[in-house]
Amino acid sequence: MAAPEEPELSQAQTEKLLQFQDLTGLESMDQCRRTLEQHNWNIEAAVQDRLNEQEGVPSVFNPPPSRPLQVNTADHRVYSYIVSRPQPRGLLGWSYYLIMLPFRFTYYTLLDIFRFALRLIRPDPRGRVTDPVGDVVSFIHSFEEKYGQAHPVFYQGTYSQALNDAKRELRYLLVYLHGNDHQDTDEFCRNNVCSSSTRSIFCCVSVSQALRENTYPFLAMIMLKDRKMTVVGRLEGLIQPEDLINQLTFIMDANQTYLMSERLEREERNQTQVLRQQQDEAYLASLRADQEKDRKKREEQEQRRQEEEKVRQSALAEERRRRTLEEEKERKSECLPPEPPADDPESVKIVFKLPNDTRVERRFLFGQSLTVIYDFLFSLKETPEKFQIVTNFPRRVLPCLPTEEQPNPPTLKEAGLSRSEVLFVQDLTDD
Repeated sequence: MAAPEEPELSQAQTEKLLQFQDLTGLESMDQCRRTLEQHNWNIEAAVQDRLNEQEGVPSVFNPPPSRPLQVNTADHRVYSYIVSRPQPRGLLGWSYYLIMLPFRFTYYTLLDIFRFALRLIRPDPRGRVTDPVGDVVSFIHSFEEKYGQAHPVFYQGTYSQALNDAKRELRYLLVYLHGNDHQDTDEFCRNNVCSSSTRSIFCCVSVSQALRENTYPFLAMIMLKDRKMTVVGRLEGLIQPEDLINQLTFIMDANQTYLMSERLEREERNQTQVLRQQQDEAYLASLRADQEKDRKKREEQEQRRQEEEKVRQSALAEERRRRTLEEEKERKSECLPPEPPADDPESVKIVFKLPNDTRVERRFLFGQSLTVIYDFLFSLKETPEKFQIVTNFPRRVLPCLPTEEQPNPPTLKEAGLSRSEVLFVQDLTDD
């Protein structure tokens, strides 16, 4: 039978899934999804549960083995510093302890019963966080009202955002879990959190459950180790300010090599990325230069092609014009009237001097139009395409072609030509 298909994830669940994978370093997406589903998609609890498993603490969803888990490598060993309440000393101390024991037992028993009843009526708000940032802001306001504003700068964001920032900036993340009802909370906040000696070293995040604290006050030092956000130190109990500074310094010194290694590795990755980016930019610049050369080459080829096409079209047009001119010359030659005989009394002998210094002689009739002379010269191959006929003395241009003022050109007799004339053909092609 085929396995049932898993329901499709929403956009918010997909973002949490990718963020959980990035924070924990798990490669299996199915394992990341199962872990988040077990924690009801509470990414903060899921991340910390995963970190605790790496430290040797069994998951709440996995029963512990018959023997406690053993941490074999130093990379997963967590430094823990637990401060127990001082034991009574001497006869007077033990007497006071025994006298106050019934009262203390009764007080804490009633307090536990009251807290249990309160939890039944109002469940622990840490299990149903809907506005983590708002809870942090509310905590800061209540903390300042009770202890004043002389305190470290609390991180105003979610636990996941704090983990992301610490991972991105390669910094230590010091997490403080605050228990309002614990008997040592007030003393710890006044002497440690608000102390001038610890104010510069704290970078606190007020978060809800997820670090599996045993007692309050509780501090956890988290850093990027082996590409995973790992708890490298735990401080539990009422610790003195100087001791707190020494313990935090010891934890940071002990793990400084890992942080330096991560920084060097990240710097190397950044340099590799910058080098790759520079190589990509150089490649793109070279590619753009080659593309620009190809573009110019194509433009030059297109320009040459257009010029060649223009020359070809011009040659074709010139060839068509030449053929049309030859056909027109042939048509004019066929339409010319026959040349009259030399003994015809109405004949006129005309010698034409062409622009190429050649002479052409022909006879015409006095009664013929000057257009006949023009058509005869036009039909000759030596005659230019455009020309006009000019007399020598007196110099005048014969009106051989019809115009608007003179639609019918005059005859040779009307033009005043004698029986023997010499006319000049003037080239007008350039004009």
